[in-house]
Amino acid sequence: MAFLFQMKLNFIDLKSQYLKYKQDIDREISEVLESTQFIMGSKISELERMLADYVGVRFGIGVSSGTDAILLALMAYGVKTGDEIICPPFTFIATAEVISLLGARPVFVDIDEKTYNIDPSLIEDKIADKTRGIIAVSLYGQVAEMDAINSIAQRKGIFVIEDGCQSFGAAYKGRRSCGIPDVGVTSFFPSKPLGCYGDGGMVFTDDEEIAKLIKSLRVHGQEKRYQHKYIGINGRLDTIQAAILIAKFRHLDEEIRLRETKGSYYSEGLKDVVITPFMEEYNTSVYAQYSIMTDRRDGLSKYLNDNGVPTAIHYPAPLHLQEAFSYLGYREGDFPVSEMVAKGILSLPMSPFITQAEQDYVIGKVRGFYKSG
Repeated sequence: MAFLFQMKLNFIDLKSQYLKYKQDIDREISEVLESTQFIMGSKISELERMLADYVGVRFGIGVSSGTDAILLALMAYGVKTGDEIICPPFTFIATAEVISLLGARPVFVDIDEKTYNIDPSLIEDKIADKTRGIIAVSLYGQVAEMDAINSIAQRKGIFVIEDGCQSFGAAYKGRRSCGIPDVGVTSFFPSKPLGCYGDGGMVFTDDEEIAKLIKSLRVHGQEKRYQHKYIGINGRLDTIQAAILIAKFRHLDEEIRLRETKGSYYSEGLKDVVITPFMEEYNTSVYAQYSIMTDRRDGLSKYLNDNGVPTAIHYPAPLHLQEAFSYLGYREGDFPVSEMVAKGILSLPMSPFITQAEQDYVIGKVRGFYKSG
């Protein structure tokens, strides 16, 4: 379809979402304001119960961010200096950053060429005497290959954390993201499939001892007021953010359905000109991003932005090539799939509220770029 005018799209349309749910969101916030329970108010435990039930685990612990969710999970397992944690190099820095913050060493394992999630076939060779656990990132909204990863971990006696910061609501063989391994974590950053209006996160587990420990660690290691058993952090979820999430959670299943529909529509319109997201037949995706692969990424990105289509690159450099991790001693070429994907990945505008006309415009511009040579 040819367009004789130029649209100007939002990369993520949070304004339309707020306007649609405004009454519910405002009511939930007002209840917090009227209660004046701004820190660890009743909305926290209400949200924790709702989301734990949704994921299918016994415990949900609200925390201050997705980053702190991973950090607290590692702290609960007692990760310390000298330990090693396996994770992929193609992810947001938070995944490996918290490992380093605890004095442990990130041990990178390359990703699968199709799903962009950690490649289970490469994990076992990286497990050593110092390996304590695996962080499996469920990138772009599709759950990692958790059965294979869990199986390896069980044989080796190590734990598994799913970094589900982009996949909350997605399913893997009928089970929900964050409820499959020992511990699952997610982020409620505003752009996430379930996002608040600031920072927030949650840890999920069936392990009562881990849950109890994280609940203490998120409030400075406190068990009773001013009685501190552990060295912890200020890692609490804000009550107003919990209220916003309660309101938005009521609409999550419908939003996921819309995300799947919009993702499929993009793929149908683009599959013959770029590499569109690959989906395992037993998975669903929440399309936290809609990301394509192209060997003309920079030119396409500039062309789209010039024509009112904002784009983003998640992520332009894998972690092993970031200066912050230079001390690990990795070099270019060590993780070829991650490096290849980082050079070609490009995310297009995506939200449950993007219209078909807007998608047609994006598809038309992408196709037009390749048609023009």
